[in-house]
Amino acid sequence: MREWLPILGVMKSYDLRQDLRGDLNAGLIVAIMLVPQGMAYAMLAGLPPVMGLYAATVPILIYALFGTSRQLAVGPVAMVSLLVFSGVSGFAEPGSQEYISLVLLLALMVGGIQLAMGVLRLGVVTKFISHGVISGFTSAAAIIIGFSQMKHLVGIDLESSKNVFLIVGEISARAGEIHLPTLGIGVGSILVLIFVKRWVKKIPGPLAVVVLSMLAVVLLNLHNNGVAIIRDVPAGLPELTIPGLDPSLVLALLPTAITISIIGFVESYAMANVIAAKEKYRVHANGELKGLGFSNIGAAFFSGFPVTGGFSRSAVNYDAGARTPVASIITAALIVIVLLFFTSWFYYLPQAVLAAIILVAVYKLIDVKEAIHLWKVKRIDGVTLALTFAATLILGIEWGIAAGIAFSLLVFIYQSSKPHIAELGYVDDLGLYRNVSRFDKARTFEKTLILRIDSPLYFANMEFIKEYLHDQMVKKADLKHVILDFSGVNDVDAIALDELEEWIRSERENHQVETTLVNVKGPVRDLLAKAGWVNKLGPGIQYPSIDQALTGLQVKQQ
Repeated sequence: MREWLPILGVMKSYDLRQDLRGDLNAGLIVAIMLVPQGMAYAMLAGLPPVMGLYAATVPILIYALFGTSRQLAVGPVAMVSLLVFSGVSGFAEPGSQEYISLVLLLALMVGGIQLAMGVLRLGVVTKFISHGVISGFTSAAAIIIGFSQMKHLVGIDLESSKNVFLIVGEISARAGEIHLPTLGIGVGSILVLIFVKRWVKKIPGPLAVVVLSMLAVVLLNLHNNGVAIIRDVPAGLPELTIPGLDPSLVLALLPTAITISIIGFVESYAMANVIAAKEKYRVHANGELKGLGFSNIGAAFFSGFPVTGGFSRSAVNYDAGARTPVASIITAALIVIVLLFFTSWFYYLPQAVLAAIILVAVYKLIDVKEAIHLWKVKRIDGVTLALTFAATLILGIEWGIAAGIAFSLLVFIYQSSKPHIAELGYVDDLGLYRNVSRFDKARTFEKTLILRIDSPLYFANMEFIKEYLHDQMVKKADLKHVILDFSGVNDVDAIALDELEEWIRSERENHQVETTLVNVKGPVRDLLAKAGWVNKLGPGIQYPSIDQALTGLQVKQQ
């Protein structure tokens, strides 16, 4: 039972005196932060602001029951909201009833995919997405998110809403239409948020700009002078909703659902791991997938939209003293109170303020330092990041990350098809065999070539390995022995095994060159035994070490 409901194990050791104080404090602070953020992210997703509050109730409660992280703050986040808008706006007008129905279906699909991945223990699949892809995608998406809010910041109803370059062009062409009071509120809110975050950390920045901006709107009558405000926010709890399962729509939304499922999980799991490492407990990838899956299914049935664990709110939750998932339960309960009694308070909230909250929240996702670091350390990883970044900006969200993943996999396949191979020589000072290109004093052998292969052997790299062996062998006159150090070979597939056996036979019969394997690892030895190599090629085909092989072959040093 605890595998499915981790909260049971947490509550068994819950300390009312120590844990409850931290959970209460964290739950209150996150709720204050989440109310304006939730509405802002709903607006980013093309939804009524109140749906951001709906997405911060039932999904949070469900994750508290099923999630494995004790401090992760689940709810609406900017990245997922942008993916929702990008994936659904092509099928219906944002904000319309049809659009909302599609978003509910999308949430159900995301939840179903994540839950299925968790049950089937496929959490490891996300590890195939390289860090360069994630960083490039995140940075580009943050820029897209920022520019998507420009219409609310400048007070112009822009026709372009997805393509950064079109947005910049349209704003430039229509600069004379910028509504200065709206721009003033937006820029002022950004400055206040930055100031509060840096200098007055005890005050929740989003709450401060919400209160100040509403006062300014009322006192200066700005809502009657062109400043767009939220107006009516429906009171009451979210109603039970049943998403419609139209097969054609499911198929159309599937790419977006898969993207949100994976990106949402990667973002959430990364943050959960950081906190768990500090608190010395473990989060389980498959358990997290189940928790997030159930949360998104809950969002679909209670008028929400796809959710995941957020970086900033989780950090705030942890720093505020959250000890257990009870903090999230308290947050959800406070959001419920807001929905029941205080939604009318947000009538005069300017949309420019919600845009400012989004901008300040996402700017730190643009990771220039990581791009420079990857470029310096390993250039191909920097290229992967840059390509993903450019593809996301130019082609859009789904195609951008697909291009990045495809490129990174191609790089992996290309690199694995050309593994590192080193010629070894004996270094007297170390008493070890080392790469002759790195150790000038490494001594080689007159009629023996020693090579170390640092890669698994499989069908795609055998041709390269055979060509490399041939090139090295022709450099040695009167070559009699080839010793292959398999200390770096963890696996060999059946095709590679057959090709290597054929090559060994060919060299023995055509050139009288004997081949010996040394330092063969257990799993590879098992494969050689199954293939009957000792019977086919003789007992001298394997030796435990290079020294024993040289002794057995009676090889002398140069």
